Amino acid sequence: VRFLEPDGTVLFEHPIQQGTICGMWRNLQKASIRLLKVDQMRITLITQTHPAGEVHGQIVKHRALFAETFSAILTSTDPTHLNMGGIAMLTLSDTENNLHFVLVTRGFLASRVGGLHALPSWVQILHQDNVLRQVLANVTLQDPDFAEVLMELGSQEMRWLAQGQLRMTAEVEGGARRKLAGHIAIRRSCDTIQSVLCGANALIPTHTGAVGSAKVVLHENGTWEYQIQVAGTGSEVIGVTLETKPRRRNKRSILYDMTHSYRDGMVSVGWRKGGGRDAHMLLQNELFLNVATKDFEDGELRGQINSMLYNGHLARYQGTQFPILLAGQFVSPVVHTGSAGHAWVSLDGHCHLHYEIVVAGLGRADDGTVSAHLHGFAELGEIHETSLPEHRRLLRSFYGAEAQGVVKDLDAELLRHLAQGTAFLQVSTKANPQGEIRGKVHIPNQCRAGVLRMASENPEEEPAGVPRPRDPKEWKKDPNTCFFEGQHQPHGSRWAPNYDKKCSICICQKRTVICDPVLCQPLNCSQPVHQSNQCCPVCQGNVGRAGLRCYFDGDKTWRRAGTHWHPVVPPFGLIKCAICTCKGTTGEVHCEKVQCPQLACSNPIRVNPSDCCKQCPGNSSLLSDMMQADGPRACKFGRQWYMHNEKWHPTVPPFGEMKCITCWCLSGETHCERQECSPTACSKEGKKGDSCCTQCQGEGGPVVGFKNVYYGFCGRGLVGVAGEGYCKIPIPSPTH
Repeated sequence: VRFLEPDGTVLFEHPIQQGTICGMWRNLQKASIRLLKVDQMRITLITQTHPAGEVHGQIVKHRALFAETFSAILTSTDPTHLNMGGIAMLTLSDTENNLHFVLVTRGFLASRVGGLHALPSWVQILHQDNVLRQVLANVTLQDPDFAEVLMELGSQEMRWLAQGQLRMTAEVEGGARRKLAGHIAIRRSCDTIQSVLCGANALIPTHTGAVGSAKVVLHENGTWEYQIQVAGTGSEVIGVTLETKPRRRNKRSILYDMTHSYRDGMVSVGWRKGGGRDAHMLLQNELFLNVATKDFEDGELRGQINSMLYNGHLARYQGTQFPILLAGQFVSPVVHTGSAGHAWVSLDGHCHLHYEIVVAGLGRADDGTVSAHLHGFAELGEIHETSLPEHRRLLRSFYGAEAQGVVKDLDAELLRHLAQGTAFLQVSTKANPQGEIRGKVHIPNQCRAGVLRMASENPEEEPAGVPRPRDPKEWKKDPNTCFFEGQHQPHGSRWAPNYDKKCSICICQKRTVICDPVLCQPLNCSQPVHQSNQCCPVCQGNVGRAGLRCYFDGDKTWRRAGTHWHPVVPPFGLIKCAICTCKGTTGEVHCEKVQCPQLACSNPIRVNPSDCCKQCPGNSSLLSDMMQADGPRACKFGRQWYMHNEKWHPTVPPFGEMKCITCWCLSGETHCERQECSPTACSKEGKKGDSCCTQCQGEGGPVVGFKNVYYGFCGRGLVGVAGEGYCKIPIPSPTH
């Protein structure tokens, strides 16, 4: 299949086999999109005998496509006039059995016919060469397409329509009679006709955690093939039926009862008696499947049958015959939910995981959730509840009823669990953050992971699922790999640097390493608590609330409830002009722009290029005379000058003075260090005021140290420090 510009320039080419052709053209250029919008793109089929193209056509939009449920491809009946053809798009009326059709032809009329000269054309519907319907229309070369309605098809005609036994012909009267013909069949496509059955969609909603899954295949001869799975019901299944939408809640309209084919949670049956109206309703998403049980005779599970558009993902075509069931009954502990789902999962030849998930019933009328704004997390992990965090993988945060994607960097542990059948696929929601529906995944494979995730020393700041190559030799082959602190880091990876594993985070972006500090937000509490494994303090009430977390899709991180942070958004790094908050009650992340204060000066400046807000310039002297003098030089930090031996706490907008970081000037060089606190050997300790370190209550001053610096102040003298040095008395003022 080749896509072309009007002048014949090839835009895209896709190799195919025989039969129905499906594919995806990704990352279209803007110029190609413009050609599509104005109906100027052409398509051609290349064959061995016709390398320049055997069949050509123009891609156009048509109003009849959205309602099409039956189709016909018409070709020439005369082998001497092959350069013509047509397609017919057909559909039924909503209530009456009236067949509407639009016939689009190319090359049907001879070019010698005048553009405005009308010629009579006959369209016939035949069954085994017997003419059933006939329509006369006038067509012109300028407008060769025409539409018509065949009124009130009989029951036998409707059956023939569904079984593909009707034939359409079009013939132009005149000198050179030309004729097109083709069979009418159910619309063919690569879409998947499927349904998720859940309790929330039952006529009387249930919340048992059960699930139903169905896939329907329509064959050209009108046969319907059903594959239905049911699991998790609390009582025996007594009915599986195909139904239309009930006119009243207690008046079900059963189209086909397939209970006789139900065995051990499965229905696999073919239905040959479906008519044209039934096929039309199926393709218009107007049919439902209902599962009744002893406890719920009107239905414990119900689902609307709808078509999933072909989207290029291979999971539902390459995976197992049946999709994976996702149910609350499979979660540990069991979740009695009205929602359910199913998923297609497969591994390709490169050991990339393809997945496609469909859920139903997550939005309930009683909680006011709008279905279009559903929010869930799709997660892959091992089935044992004692699994470590690195044996889970967040697949995607999604809105709506579907999620799909490809994961190219599964670690060896998850691949092993997939092979053993001890992996699960789970969907979590705000109402059930630990999992609302889950299903077991078993994909036999011989994959060996080439990537792994770094075990973070700071899970609060480390993103979930960061890919890290296992073999350093593989890193070096990638030209985008970064080299930092004596180690190679792959493109896109994020890690805590050795120089500050707790309060800094780095990212590799195409051979460039960007490291940013973790900036702590002011807390609305009087007694913040410093936890040993976290950089930022938290309020006392938030300690131990590990279950309340938010997932931020920007930097792929989990955050504790109540925390505030500047988001890190690859590839831009730390965004200081925004502050995000984790709302633990809802699991939502709320980000808002930093509001800069209004300034009274006319020429505000940005002290540092990375600062968000501007400031009024200070009146600091340039100290030009001092810089030329023979004495010790001063230091410039930001826009401020500091004297030799002067100490200060740096100011970081919008947080103000960072009192736990101390900087000092030494002969024109600025040194800064975060204050380290030594362990206290006392039974009772606490903090005073804005102190960064704990101290023994009732004893002397705090024990303060500077770690890994060249100089520090201790008592009255300037002392050199090698490794670690500690002052056993409080630090004096900077004037000493």
